Amino acid sequence: MAGTLRTAGRSIWQTLSSIKTGVILLIIVVIVSAAGTLILQRPVTDADEMQRAYSPEMLRLLDAIGLTDTFHAWWFVLLLALVSLSIVAASIQRFPNAWRFYARPYKSPDESFRKMLATQTQIAIADERAGLATAERAFRHLGLKPERVTKNDRVSLFAERSRISVMAVYIVHASLLLIFLGGIVDALYGWRGFVALTRGQQSGQVQMHDGSGRTLPFAIRCDGAGQENYADGSPKKWWSKLAVLDGGQEVLRKEIVVNDPLVYRGVRFYQASYGSTGKVDKLVLTVSPANGQGDPGEIALSENDPVQLDSDTSVRLAEFIPDYVVRDGQVYSRSTEVENPAAHLIVTSKTTGKATNVWLPPIPGFEQNADSPYRFEAKDLRMGYFTGLEVSHEPGQWAVWAGVILMGFGLAVVFYVVHMRFWAVPVVDARGHLTLWVGGAANKNKEAFEERFQKLVGEIEAELKLRIQASARVQEEEPSLVGV
Repeated sequence: MAGTLRTAGRSIWQTLSSIKTGVILLIIVVIVSAAGTLILQRPVTDADEMQRAYSPEMLRLLDAIGLTDTFHAWWFVLLLALVSLSIVAASIQRFPNAWRFYARPYKSPDESFRKMLATQTQIAIADERAGLATAERAFRHLGLKPERVTKNDRVSLFAERSRISVMAVYIVHASLLLIFLGGIVDALYGWRGFVALTRGQQSGQVQMHDGSGRTLPFAIRCDGAGQENYADGSPKKWWSKLAVLDGGQEVLRKEIVVNDPLVYRGVRFYQASYGSTGKVDKLVLTVSPANGQGDPGEIALSENDPVQLDSDTSVRLAEFIPDYVVRDGQVYSRSTEVENPAAHLIVTSKTTGKATNVWLPPIPGFEQNADSPYRFEAKDLRMGYFTGLEVSHEPGQWAVWAGVILMGFGLAVVFYVVHMRFWAVPVVDARGHLTLWVGGAANKNKEAFEERFQKLVGEIEAELKLRIQASARVQEEEPSLVGV
């Protein structure tokens, strides 16, 4: 039994640590994430829009699978956890070898290593010490820091650059783990909701996608909202002026637009929608006495907010219908768009208690405009609008952004930083001549490495040539000095 468990555990570990497993899981994460951006998500999308976009059967299927709230679905959390485990397992299995290669680089090339190295050359020298000194100067001239290595009474040179490139893959692994950690934290502890506000309205309640509500520890107030359009009338930009009230005190103000949220205490408010409430914000009327005795005046009405016309008479806006139609003895609204508006006013006398129904425009069978002591004429109409705010709390975002930054650094190292190693050691070739063996290796970008290696060899040969010429001049000068 114990042997079976060990075998099963080893099989699971090998599967998790397999590169193939990690790649497959990463591909699945990418596909699912792409689906989560293409499929309408709750609660960001209005329920009516969801029903218009999908058939009832398809919507029920998407809800059941969790694709309408992909990034909070239990199976998505499980998928992220599996990918993270696979990355950890692969890193643990391969890291010891990589660390040995990083911490203890191979500095003294033996004969078998020299034979198998792809990039190498041999340069004839007359003296080991002079040859090494020449190579050392050439190394330094190319910006390398040579190190003299003594092994088995043999001295050699070793230099390298950008050893960090060896560990770049683990930087990328760490960045992926941070991103997935942030995703898991957001899925388990984060939430998304929606709040709609009209101008001057404040609220601390957020509607969740499941119909429940969440109470914020502060309130958000809308001080204004609007829409800017292109020349053809299509929406260009929505904006909202928001204020945060904490403990009854205004602590923050900001005008938000799409992709520029207001953030307070870890809660983000995004501009998500904007539209008409179908209600009047302000109806401006010209008012004049019906008997003609008096000058016309101007009043502004809001729904169910009475305005005093004189000491005995008041008027209030009882109802506003943006697109009215009369059917079956009733006045209905066909839509919330202001296409065929009608306003129902009630003029009340304090003395008689009589209420007169005034309709603008007059609707036969409903209006009593002739009985009103005042005549009304519409001058201006300002409709009420709401701003729709997507509200989210994503406590794992710090890990996601840290992972993104770390991944940028790791990928830059992976693609642009090359680990180069160079060796130089005096050896006796097959013909018994003393030579300086020079070799090199790189983990990527072989063309650039070959160019640098040839430059190094050229520098060494040039140094040796100068040394030989200097030695020849000395020998030529010696006879004349003897004669003197």
